[in-house]
Formats: sequence, C-alpha cells, structure tokens
Amino acid sequence: MIKEILHKSFSVFLASLVLFSTLSFTIEKHFCGDVLVDVAVFTEVEKCDMETEEKALAEITKKPCCKDEIDVVKGQDELLKSFNDFNIKQQQFITSIFYSYINLFEGIPKKIVPCRGYSPPILVRDILVLDQVFLI
Repeated sequence: MIKEILHKSFSVFLASLVLFSTLSFTIEKHFCGDVLVDVAVFTEVEKCDMETEEKALAEITKKPCCKDEIDVVKGQDELLKSFNDFNIKQQQFITSIFYSYINLFEGIPKKIVPCRGYSPPILVRDILVLDQVFLI
C-alpha cells in the first residue's frame, strides 16, 4: 500500500518537474514615470490614461513618461540528449552501467515436471464408497 502511494507521488512529482522545466512565459510591466501601474503574465498589460494623452502631445514633449518592460522566462527546449553528445569517458561509464544492470537478471529456469506424460490408472470402482470411508 505504502509502496504504491510512494510510486504514484514520485511519478506525479517527476511529471510536474518536466512540465515546469519546459514552461516558458512572459511578464509584462507597465510603468508610468517611476510608478508600476500594471503587471500581466500571459496577457498584455493595460495602458494607463497618460499613454493616450502622450500620443496627442507627442509634438510638445520629446521624452515619453510611460514605458513597458517585458521579461521573458525561457524554459528548457531540449529534453533528449544523444549518446554522441557525451565524451568518451561518459560513454564508457554509461555502457558499463547498462551492461552490468542487464546482466544482474538471470533467466528463470524451466520447471521440470517428471510425470508430465504419466496418465493415472482408470478407476473401475469408487474405493471410498467400497470401504465406506467418508469425511465428516
């Protein structure tokens, strides 16, 4: 019972580890001056009202007061490694571990049944009834 629970919980942990290591997302931040106005993950940030006014007054002021920052968190792209990516010592180590692990297991010997071809004699009479021996 405990072994099954540990096995399932370990499987869920490894699956979530693979999921979160490959997950990529962006974090967008909108600043109005030095003040953080909005933060959004997976969506676009909402612009403040000064952004629309700023476009209208673009001729008057040269320096914009609003700015957007985008932080990209990249996940792992490649999960599989090729055997050729390892150097010679690592390849020898992996090969020796694999070879020794495979040779740990021995085949199950065949069961020898000595009386496989033996057929029991045909009963002519029921001996238990004949001797009147009954289990009670």
